[in-house]
Amino acid sequence: MTQIKENSGSWQEGMAKSITFIVTKDCQLACKYCYLVGKNEKERMPFDIAKKAIDYVLSNREMFNESSVIYDFIGGEPFLEIELIDKICDYLKEQMFILNHPWFNSYRFNFSTNGLLYNDPQVQKYLHKNRTHLSVGITIDGTKRKHDMNRVYKDGHGSYDDVVKNIPLWLEQFPGSGTKVTVGSADLPYIVESVMHLYSLGIKDVNINVVFEDIWKYGDDVLLEDQLLQLADIIIDKELYKDHACSFFSDFIGNPQDPVLDNQNWCGAGKMLSIDAEGNFYPCTRFAKYSLRSKPPIIIGNIHDGINTNLLRPFLTLDRCTQSTRECIECEIASGCAWCQGENYDAADTPTIFQRATAICKMHKARVHANNYYWSRLSRIMEKEELNKLRKESLRCNI
Repeated sequence: MTQIKENSGSWQEGMAKSITFIVTKDCQLACKYCYLVGKNEKERMPFDIAKKAIDYVLSNREMFNESSVIYDFIGGEPFLEIELIDKICDYLKEQMFILNHPWFNSYRFNFSTNGLLYNDPQVQKYLHKNRTHLSVGITIDGTKRKHDMNRVYKDGHGSYDDVVKNIPLWLEQFPGSGTKVTVGSADLPYIVESVMHLYSLGIKDVNINVVFEDIWKYGDDVLLEDQLLQLADIIIDKELYKDHACSFFSDFIGNPQDPVLDNQNWCGAGKMLSIDAEGNFYPCTRFAKYSLRSKPPIIIGNIHDGINTNLLRPFLTLDRCTQSTRECIECEIASGCAWCQGENYDAADTPTIFQRATAICKMHKARVHANNYYWSRLSRIMEKEELNKLRKESLRCNI
C-alpha cells in the first residue's frame, strides 16, 4: 500500500484559515461523551449549498486573507458522505486554480473519523486521489475495555473491534499520525493501560484530554493524578519519552500567566468558519444547534448574505481576562488550562460568550501535579545522562 504523504511545499501551519463543512449530522456511533446532542440521519449538506459557500469564501479575499487554509469535514461521521466530500473537494481545487487563488497548493483537507469506514473502497480512492493534501485522524480511546465503555453503536455494543482492524492501514498510509482520546469520569482508572495499549498499536502520539463538561465527581482529580503518576513512571522507566508523546505531559503547563503578555484566547472561535447543511455560518461548530444543550445557536451569516461582521465582532474581542474569573486570572498554575468557547456559552448563566466554564479546574490541577513530577524526574535523568556523557568524553581525552 502506498504511503500517503502531505505536501509541505507552500503550506504554512501557523497561518491557516480553518473552514469547516458540516456535511452530515449522522453517525454510526452514539458515543456517551459526545457533545453533539442533536445528531440525526436527515440533515445532509446539499452540494449546491457547499458550492455557494465556496464561491463566497474564495471571492472575498479581503476577509479571508490567510496564507493557507484547512478545509475540515465533520459530522457526525464525515466518511458517511464520501461521495459528497469528493465532489466538494474537486470543486474547491478547480475554483482555486481558475481564480489563481493563493490557497491553491497551500491547502489541507482534514478529517477526524471514527475509523469504521476507513478501509471502504470509496474512502480509499478519495484518500489516494488527494494524498498530497491530507490529514486524517482516527479516534480510538485505548484498550477494548475503555473504548467500548463510551464509543458504542446505537444499540449499545462497543465499536473497538471494528476500529482497531483499520489502524494498521491508517498508520501505513499516515505514519506518525496521532489519535485523539477523551477521558470521562467512569474511565479514569483505565488511562495508563489505554495509553500503553495505543503505543503498542504503533500510535506514538496520543492526544488525550478530559471532557470540558461538568461531569466530574468527588475524588476524580485524585484518580486522575494517580493514573498520571503511574503513567509518568512507565514512560520514563521504559524510555518511551524518546520517541513517543502523550499530551497530558507538557513543559508549558502549570505556570502563572501575565494578564497582558499571556492574554490570548485559548479557543479559535471567530477566527474559524463553520457551514451547515442550510448554508448558515457559525464562528465554530460548537455554536451550531446540534452542538448545544441549552442555548440557541449563534449564526453569524449565511451563503446568501455573507458574514455579518457586527455579529462576529464579540468573538474577536475574546481573550483570557475578558471571560475568566479573578481566581482564574491570578491562578499560579494557569498556563495550559484549556477551555472550549462553545461550552463556555452553553454552560453560562446567561446567553453570553464571556463567562468561562471552570468544570475542569480540579482536573487541571491534578494534571499539573503529575506533570511537575514527570518533568522533575525526567530532568534529573537527563542531567545524569549528560554528566555521564561528559565523564566518558573526559576519560577518552585522558587515555
